[in-house]
Amino acid sequence: MAKHLDLGLDTFGDVMADGEGRPLPHAQVLRNVVEQGVLADETGTDFFAVGEHHRADYAVSAPEVVLAAIAARTKRVRLGSAVTVLSSDDPIRVYQRFATVDAISGGRAEIILGRGSFTESFPLFGFDLKDYETLFSEKLDLFAALLRENGSADGVNWKGELRPPLAGQHVYPLPESGTMKTWIGVGGSPESVVRAASYGLPLMLAIIGGSAARFKPYVELYHKAVAQLGTTPQPIGVHSPGYIAATDEQAREEFFPAFKANRDRIGAERGWGPMGRDEFEREVSHGSLYLGSPETVAAKIARTAKALDLDHFDLKYSAGPLGHDKCLRCIELYGTKVIPLVREMLAE
Repeated sequence: MAKHLDLGLDTFGDVMADGEGRPLPHAQVLRNVVEQGVLADETGTDFFAVGEHHRADYAVSAPEVVLAAIAARTKRVRLGSAVTVLSSDDPIRVYQRFATVDAISGGRAEIILGRGSFTESFPLFGFDLKDYETLFSEKLDLFAALLRENGSADGVNWKGELRPPLAGQHVYPLPESGTMKTWIGVGGSPESVVRAASYGLPLMLAIIGGSAARFKPYVELYHKAVAQLGTTPQPIGVHSPGYIAATDEQAREEFFPAFKANRDRIGAERGWGPMGRDEFEREVSHGSLYLGSPETVAAKIARTAKALDLDHFDLKYSAGPLGHDKCLRCIELYGTKVIPLVREMLAE
């Protein structure tokens, strides 16, 4: 019997353009994201995740608030972050906010914790980038203690270097099930893979460029670390960008201008050259862009799921100024066409 694969969608709340190419106000983008989450629920998607950023080209800075709005209008889709930048946040407040989403949604909240690939939140919240690694390591340790001990009779007992210790503390609200599924988001650091294994937490690999198969060593490292550390094996997932339209050609022509605009804007900040059409086509054909007709995208997801023995796959469907109407159509095709096709392919 084929392993069950959860299939989800991600958005960072990219600032979309209107029909005239003008950027939409952040408020409208946020309302659009809620509508997209509702459609994901209606069309059969397993998971809908919202990212966190603190810059002008992304509208979502408080993902839990957006998820709560989606939770109140949905019935079945699980809801999570993509990712929560734990390094520049308070682990207790993150726990409380997601426990609140969990209550509103009837137990559908999940958390993906990571360091993020953007650093704007550090100066914004008064953190020094020289503490980048230390902040994440200690805050993750505290969050793991909350997951493990909150709700027990003895409460949470924890001690670190960056904040006062906790002695028998209880954090509210308590999740009805006793805990919340919490992933570690990893962009390619072996240390982060081992860290996820050491805490017994699921692993979410962000594969945003190149062949997914090159991440096979990280999957093997995770399983090896779990075995050596004696922790319980947990699910492994992948997050990658993509877009679906009626045909491969339509998907390319609709997605390329928005994807290039987003990539070039970020690339200019990081010293990358502009993205050419050849690079885009290579990512579609051999890399991490899951783009095309439902049949094409489903086949590529199924290949990746088999190659990495995945439990979970998320498609990041939004891209810079890509229009709301196109995102909605992509979501509908993903839920009604791609997901059933992937399941059929894996069953074979």
